Amino acid sequence: MLDGVGRFPSVGTGSQYGLAQPTPVAPAPTPQTAPVRTEPLPSDFGAVLGQMTLEAISTLRASEQTAVAGVRGQATAQQVVEAVMDAEQTLQTAIAIRDKVVASYLEVSRMAI
Repeated sequence: MLDGVGRFPSVGTGSQYGLAQPTPVAPAPTPQTAPVRTEPLPSDFGAVLGQMTLEAISTLRASEQTAVAGVRGQATAQQVVEAVMDAEQTLQTAIAIRDKVVASYLEVSRMAI
């Protein structure tokens, strides 16, 4: 079935047929990585939760500021959409953590002593 393929001449670069040479494509820019944290991680659960809460608050504030800047015409629609999506993701994460903490508390409170 593939025996007939050998009859065709190789195409080569295409220059012999008057075809334009392909232009080299620049490599795609690599996404920037998040900065590496150098401060020590908190050792207890309360400190971790507190730090996450502060980060969530700062994300929501930054998103709100970007949305206001978009209304004023100082931010592009893409920046506003990205900020709103970041805020939505942060809020969904906070709600999921709250639900797990409440469920854990209720389970512990039902335990027999």
